[in-house]
Amino acid sequence: MLASLWKMECFDDIRRLNIRQMVYQALNFAMVVSSALMMWKGLMVVTGSESPIVVVLSGSMEPAFHRGDLLFLTNDLDSPIRAGDIAVFRIENRDIPIVHRVIKVHERNSTVKFLTKGDNNRVDDRGLYAEGQLWLERKDVLGRARGFVPYVGIFTILMNDYPLLKYVVLGLLGVFVLLHRE
Repeated sequence: MLASLWKMECFDDIRRLNIRQMVYQALNFAMVVSSALMMWKGLMVVTGSESPIVVVLSGSMEPAFHRGDLLFLTNDLDSPIRAGDIAVFRIENRDIPIVHRVIKVHERNSTVKFLTKGDNNRVDDRGLYAEGQLWLERKDVLGRARGFVPYVGIFTILMNDYPLLKYVVLGLLGVFVLLHRE
């Protein structure tokens, strides 16, 4: 079956590549991947956030942000968190960050704690926090939203919801890189 697939006309260009061309294409692909990683690391340094770009995964922040919106974050430690800020935070033992609005700030001495809530939720986020945790602290924050692009992240959501789509897209990108000779 694989042999008959390999003999298809669409693979003619790949069969004609010599070893040097194959290595060149593989290096070209590696350069694209490493460039993307370097840009991501550069954004991390510039923004001060370990995740400078996030996708809104739920409708809890509607009407401000919708599912699939792409948020740009900064994490300026010198700038205090205030009520009304859109904070992206991570809860202990949870991998996925949460995007919600700060509704209360509690300052005592040099300690600042705050409470969040999704704009579309009826109650605050204390039910989402780790067991026994009533307030968030600065260490929990990945960043604050500074801008967004509507619905651009929906593709990310689709690839997470349908893993087969992710593999198909990656396979097509790989074939494109191999076939494209420039």
